Order: sequence, then structure tokens, then C-alpha cells
Amino acid sequence: MKKTTLYLSAADVRKALPMSAAIAAMRDAFRAVATKQVILPPRSSFPADNGTGVALVMPCHCTAQTLFSLKFITVFDENPERNLPLIQSLLILTDSATGEHLALIDGVSLTALRTGAASGLATDLLARPDVRVATIFGAGVQARTQLEAVCCVRSIEQAFVFDAFPDAADRFAVEMTEELGLPVQRADSPAAALKDADVVCAATSSIKPIFDDADVPDGVHINGVGTFRPGTAEIPPATVCRARVIVDQVESALEEAGDLIDPMRDGLFDQSHFETELGDVLLGKTTGRRDQNEITLFKSVGVAIQDLTAAKRALDNAKDLGLGLPLP
Repeated sequence: MKKTTLYLSAADVRKALPMSAAIAAMRDAFRAVATKQVILPPRSSFPADNGTGVALVMPCHCTAQTLFSLKFITVFDENPERNLPLIQSLLILTDSATGEHLALIDGVSLTALRTGAASGLATDLLARPDVRVATIFGAGVQARTQLEAVCCVRSIEQAFVFDAFPDAADRFAVEMTEELGLPVQRADSPAAALKDADVVCAATSSIKPIFDDADVPDGVHINGVGTFRPGTAEIPPATVCRARVIVDQVESALEEAGDLIDPMRDGLFDQSHFETELGDVLLGKTTGRRDQNEITLFKSVGVAIQDLTAAKRALDNAKDLGLGLPLP
């Protein structure tokens, strides 16, 4: 019997994929990477005719779950002025044994959740057990799931947010205080945001470092998820140099992680500085944090297996909950 294709809206995804489930899906994703059970072609990029937009294509085949996924993303810089979303995305999940399309899923909500969940997993594996203060750079959709994920794996008692737009940071602080039930406060400067930080999440579109290395405390864990192109960076090169760097996938990092590629090209370190993948730490193949004072940095550009495993978990849960719209 032919399988039904289910459409999951953004609201469906949020209901079907609570953060704890998203983090569990990331364990599946990075386990698949570490055990070579996934085919991950490089992300393709196509400029739009008008020069103000770009399309991104992210395919994946996971043999462990017998699934294909294909995510199509568009980013149009002028869309906010048109009252349209900056980023739009859809994901197709397909049975790789029969070729049947299982789901069509809102990609924006899925991406935000899986990106936050990857940082949650990295925080669980790399941050000190006793962390209490989280600092978030950025106040957008990605920043929200970053804080939510960190709070899922550590007993956070206080959070700070810094954004180039203070009004956005104020809204973030109010909304996340209410959502998570912990005090979230806008910081007036990057240095103030970092003063007591134990975990830092950078989720911005900045093209240059967003804080000074001198302000980074010893023993902090950093998740850097905002940049995914050479020539862009959120993390200062000096911080990258002195950190224990873990990546989602070395091949993708070499293609897209400007935070790592640019200082490497400047001769500050070689590729061996970021040869450890999160899946290797997850499976115990190598150590993550080596001492309490070490700075750990999870640099993620996002890989398609994260979308696939998150989509599979969302689809399974949606069926159990009666969510989604069957497509003819």
C-alpha cells in the first residue's frame, strides 16, 4: 500500500518536536556521521537573478534510517522591506527503499530546532557540569532555540542577551523569561554579556567577531552557529586559537566555517586544530573537554543529516499526535 505524504506546518513541527526530542534526534545524526552511515554532499548555492537573494540546496542519504532528505532554502535580503520572510525553506523526507515521499515539512522551524538541539548536545558533551549562566549573542529565531536547548541540558539560573538592536534584545529577554521561567537580561555590551558566562551561544549574521577575546572567561563553552561562509566570523581568531575546537563535520567546516578557515589561511593554526567531530566525542572515540579551565568551541555550519533525523523524529511524533495534513 502506498504511503501517505504528510505536510507538517511550522506549528506542527513545534508541537511534534519538543527540544528534548530534537536533542535525541541530534544524537542519531552525529552517531550516523561518526559511523559513516550517511552520504552528505556539499551544500549547493545558487544566486538569484536580481542579485539580492540566494537559494541553498542540502541533500542527504542516511543508510542507518533508510531515508533521503532534501532541504531547499531561499534567503532574500530585501524581503523584510516587502513584509516577506528573510528565509523560507521546505524539506522533503523520502523512503530510500521505495522512493515514496513521506513528508513535506516547514524547513524554517525545523532548522531552528535542529540547530538549537545540536548546540544543546554539544553543551551536554563539552560544557562543565556546574554551569549556571548562559549568554546569547543574537535575538532572532535561532537565538531562542539556542537558549532553550542549553536550558534542556544544564541547570541554567541566569541568562544574558546581547544584540546590535537593543529593542530586539529587550523583546527576547521578556519573551524568554516568560517561556523558560528564568531571568533573562539584556546586556549593554558584549563585555558585560560575557562577564559571568559559563556557556555562550553565538547566533548572529555578523561578518566580523562580535566580542573581544580578552573578555572570554576561562572554562567557558561556546557554540558558534551563525556564520557558514568564508569571509564571515562571529568568534575572534584569538579565541579560536586557544580553544578546544569541535566541529559538526570536518569536510563541511573546511568548505564553510569562516571562523576557522580564515585564521587557518592566515597561518594561525593548521587543519589539525579542528579535526575532532562532535560524533567522535559522542561515541567516546576522543575526549571533549580536557580540564575545567579549558575553553571549548563547537563550530557548526549545519549539515543535512541534522535535518533528516529531526524530520524523521517530527514525522513519527506527528503521526502519534494526529498532526499534519495528508497530501493527495
